[in-house]
Amino acid sequence: MEVLIIPALIAFFVILLVASGLKIVRQSETIVIERLGKYNRTLTSGINIIWPIIDRPRKIITRYSQEDASGRTYVYKRSVSRIDLRETVYDFPRQSVITKDNVVTEINAIIYFQIVDPVKALYEISNLPDAIEKLTQTTLRNVVGEMDLDETLTSRDTINSKLRAVLDDATNKWGVKINRVELQDINPPIEIRGAMEKQMRAERDRRGTILEAEGRKTAIILDAEGSRAAEINKAEGDKQAQILSAEGEAAARIKMAQAEAEARIKIAEAEAAAITKVKEAIESIKGGDPVKYLIAVRYIDTLKDITSGQDNKTVYMPYEATGVLGSVGSIKELFKE
Repeated sequence: MEVLIIPALIAFFVILLVASGLKIVRQSETIVIERLGKYNRTLTSGINIIWPIIDRPRKIITRYSQEDASGRTYVYKRSVSRIDLRETVYDFPRQSVITKDNVVTEINAIIYFQIVDPVKALYEISNLPDAIEKLTQTTLRNVVGEMDLDETLTSRDTINSKLRAVLDDATNKWGVKINRVELQDINPPIEIRGAMEKQMRAERDRRGTILEAEGRKTAIILDAEGSRAAEINKAEGDKQAQILSAEGEAAARIKMAQAEAEARIKIAEAEAAAITKVKEAIESIKGGDPVKYLIAVRYIDTLKDITSGQDNKTVYMPYEATGVLGSVGSIKELFKE
């Protein structure tokens, strides 16, 4: 039995050594191997074989947070031999920073980083999570200390860009790549928030008053423009009415003048035709003089008009009455013939 126990123990130790020398590394992870306390190599993902006892993995300190049932977040640190190469998120606790205008503000920052060189992350810094946290806090104080409170509240992108640039440059020698830095909360003191709320209300009231005044001004301007447009339209209407009335009156006068002219022409033509007929009739009579006849007729018509009035008591005969009598005598002679 003793002869069998010894080979069994030897086989067990051999299996244990082989098992301890066989390392399976998962994807996005790595292990740094030291041989007799000196850096030897970095294991890649897959199956790797090391020499037990003389080859040992170097441990790194990692940080993780856990939230309990009451909502409180607790931060824990532990040493692990496997280095995670994926992007890691650190949520740092709130810290008080002083702005350029001496206002104490609480800021909560989140940093996204990734280990790109495991050897530097192990040998260039002793405690990587603490180093990143303290560097982030001091850099945040420096960046915010150069800004006023209002600028801090409205310039988160600027703060994030400055933090990322400074942290990425500082952590480059640690084998760490800073991808993003975000500010979760910026909480000024209660009295400052109250003053800011009052200022915001006053600003809103001022804007409301300005908008109301501008609305009234616009309404007055529109009313004035409407009244002016109405007066202009009325004046234009009166002008057009006067023009149309004048044009109508002128057209009526022209028509009346044309009608009167045509009437006169017709009368003249009728008189000319009558005179022609009288002339022809008188000339057909032997010794007849149409001129004397026409003159005698005109004299008789004129005397008729003179004596037609009711108030005419006295009749004055013109000096040339003898000529009229002579014309009448001529007419008598004509009719005798």
